[in-house]
Amino acid sequence: MRWKVFSGRCVCLASCFRAQSHCHSRSEHTTFRGAASLTAPSRNLGQFMHETMTGANCVTHWQRIFEQKGISEPQHSSEYIISHVLGGKTVHSLAEEVLSRPLTTEQRQMIWNLCSKRLQHMPVQYVIEEWDFRDLTLKLKPPVFIPRPETEVHWQNSQQAAGPLFLEIGCGSGVIVLSLLHFFKQSRAVAVDKSPEAVDLTRQNAERLCVQHRLQELQLDVITDSQKLARICGPVDVIVSNPPYVFHKDMPGLMPETLKYEDHDALDGGADGLDVIKAILQLAPTVLKDHGKVFLEVDPRHPEMMQNWLQEHASLRLTYRATHRDICGKETLFLKGPSPQHKST
Repeated sequence: MRWKVFSGRCVCLASCFRAQSHCHSRSEHTTFRGAASLTAPSRNLGQFMHETMTGANCVTHWQRIFEQKGISEPQHSSEYIISHVLGGKTVHSLAEEVLSRPLTTEQRQMIWNLCSKRLQHMPVQYVIEEWDFRDLTLKLKPPVFIPRPETEVHWQNSQQAAGPLFLEIGCGSGVIVLSLLHFFKQSRAVAVDKSPEAVDLTRQNAERLCVQHRLQELQLDVITDSQKLARICGPVDVIVSNPPYVFHKDMPGLMPETLKYEDHDALDGGADGLDVIKAILQLAPTVLKDHGKVFLEVDPRHPEMMQNWLQEHASLRLTYRATHRDICGKETLFLKGPSPQHKST
């Protein structure tokens, strides 16, 4: 699904993030088409409830309403909501007989309720309260940050230990850390977020995926609680994060869905978009194992800024190795932690 909301270069301080579907951009300005009314469909509930309508007809019906009301991605929005009500992930996953069957009264009521939320510009991920990320289906609810396709992790280092210990900073729904635990069956992880809603949602998703015994969730702020985090966490192989990296001046340019429903603290990275990123880099040498790595998703303007900043903060002993581009053509900055020799000096 193409949600033109976010994207950015992945300052993957280690390997690189991969997008498996359409690319998005946190800093991309998307035109929003206004409408006189964004709350009421063109037909009232009584008419809709008494009409004979199939699933296929309903997709077309709500797509047209979304278009009239200026809702972004009207076709996809309609398809995902109707598919969800009919028990599928997408329209294409449903059998023809399901789509051609008249909707029940209960189905029409559910569709009306969910589509009415979408007409309020609630992101469809919040509307249906779940979203797929790689091979996982995660529970979602506002204001916890919605996973984007470009954040999908592609682990490229075949030399990595079989059971690495991960630290995710700013876990949100838990999408990154749970994907890593799913892929690395012997791995363990610590997930940190300053939002209690995010920590709770990560815990719920871990339980749904039966990996809670390998994950420790902590409500901490990497900026104010870095020393406490270093004491609790211990040496880790990898730090991974999709931190707030939007330049503060760019926040008003984000989509209405994002500004209205998602946690601004998970988006706004300060004047240069680097407030949390700098805190993560300052923490890294204290918690990384020898030759540890860091992955960070960042704004396209950040790689050069970060290289200059690291040169000015050589005492951190983080090494810039290369900048890569992911499948969406976005840059990935590869950094490595201190070596044993550096740590002993």
